Amino acid sequence: MTSFDSAKDLVLVAGATGGVGQLVVGKLLEKGLKVRVLTRNAAKAEEMFNQKVEIAVGDIHQPATLPDAMPGVTHIINCTGTTAFPSARWEFDQSPNLIEWGIIFLNPKSSEAKAKNSPTKIDAEGVSNLVAAAPQNLKRFVFVSSCGILRKNQFPFSILNGFGVLDAKQKGEESIINSGLPYTIIRPGRLIDGPYTSYDLNTLLKAKTGGKYGVVIGTGDTLSGDASRIDVANACVECLFQPSSSKKIFEIVNQGQRPPVIDWETLFSGIE
Repeated sequence: MTSFDSAKDLVLVAGATGGVGQLVVGKLLEKGLKVRVLTRNAAKAEEMFNQKVEIAVGDIHQPATLPDAMPGVTHIINCTGTTAFPSARWEFDQSPNLIEWGIIFLNPKSSEAKAKNSPTKIDAEGVSNLVAAAPQNLKRFVFVSSCGILRKNQFPFSILNGFGVLDAKQKGEESIINSGLPYTIIRPGRLIDGPYTSYDLNTLLKAKTGGKYGVVIGTGDTLSGDASRIDVANACVECLFQPSSSKKIFEIVNQGQRPPVIDWETLFSGIE
């Protein structure tokens, strides 16, 4: 098991105010680790995490804002993401009218040029920017991707990829793999549980999965099903302590009977 030096190691979380990201921060703090969050909105992060973390203002869309977030960082967990289909979260320059929405859905590529927060901008270009800014001595880069990357032409992933979210995540994965950095890529199924947006750190620390299902990890993009955000967040943090998960890609879903305690060491040791 990899040990952390609490005086030196520092985990940077990108996408920390999102559903999985909030839970990742909570789990890191629960383990007594130092955390820095990368955010575009410092006030939101301060309210959410109650001065328990360092805050770095930066934007993965803008490479020039990222180096200032990196001093002392030893691990990066990237939980950034957007909706698979056009929505307000895509941050269009102007809110589309009814006709423009119709054009967007009939011609998916037309939406890319008009949105600041599309899958391409976040999961491909943004991830690549974050990788390029990462310290060369980084101990681990963890990326939350998606099941279906290798099954984009199969239902239901062909529908999910209608606006290119799986294409973009695959490009993000490739930028991480080709960087030479130690990495762990986590491909969850359809996310359930949460997100926890109460801005209450105590709530995050006490979050428990409402499901009764166990955690299943696989490789080769063969799994399908739901994945608890809480279990995905746990996987993001627990993999940092498992050398066997370095330079590995795995899928995670919830299936079967849930044991009293999830044995992450055994789960990760089975990754090939």
